[in-house]
Amino acid sequence: MSRKVNCLQASAIIVAAGAGIRMNSSVRKQYLLIQNRPVLSHTLSVFENCSAINRIYLVVPRKDFDFVRRKILHFCSDKKDIILVEGGDERQDSVFNGLRALDPETKFVVVHDGVRPLISPQTIETSLAEASVYGACIIGLAAKETVKKVGQDLFVQKTLPRDTVWIAQTPQTFRCDLLRMAHQKAKMESYRGTDDASLVERIGGKVKIVPGNSYNIKITTPEDLALAEIIMGANRLR
Repeated sequence: MSRKVNCLQASAIIVAAGAGIRMNSSVRKQYLLIQNRPVLSHTLSVFENCSAINRIYLVVPRKDFDFVRRKILHFCSDKKDIILVEGGDERQDSVFNGLRALDPETKFVVVHDGVRPLISPQTIETSLAEASVYGACIIGLAAKETVKKVGQDLFVQKTLPRDTVWIAQTPQTFRCDLLRMAHQKAKMESYRGTDDASLVERIGGKVKIVPGNSYNIKITTPEDLALAEIIMGANRLR
């Protein structure tokens, strides 16, 4: 890689405070098992093994702190500090709480969904390298299918040019000051974005997108969990 980021300046916010309603399970999706380990523990392991990351801020519900210490962090290697942060009512609130908890010296922050355990250290490092140049970088996939804009009545309004449409993933990586500014403005104006990049775009920030991996799925349904199990098993056989 041509560009490097000082690991002492880069931290990760792992967001894992969601209820996981679509999973139809009494257990939060981030605590369900893949390969006999909780989903969240797999995600944390990737960030522990990424040399570009110094600290990890794990955002979970306050009432889950003890459970996470006993059942999730148990699988971690103690290579890096993992700091628990209380989650908010919605994902945007949870990221904001994570930002407030960051060490003041942090220059870059990587925001990642706790239920994307198939991310790689190389992808994290790429996102940081690009963010160090452009200020903001997200991972995404170019659309492969024809994309339609649809109204609430489920009638097609228009066909979008496929070569300009990407599906956003995480990690999403930013200069800390830029993301803080975007979140603070959104909070003051009671604005809700669909992801962190949309908040940065809203204040005029330019966001670089780099190709991700189709394996980097977000586990939200039982089918996603089964697919992640298959992918992880196949990777171990290589």
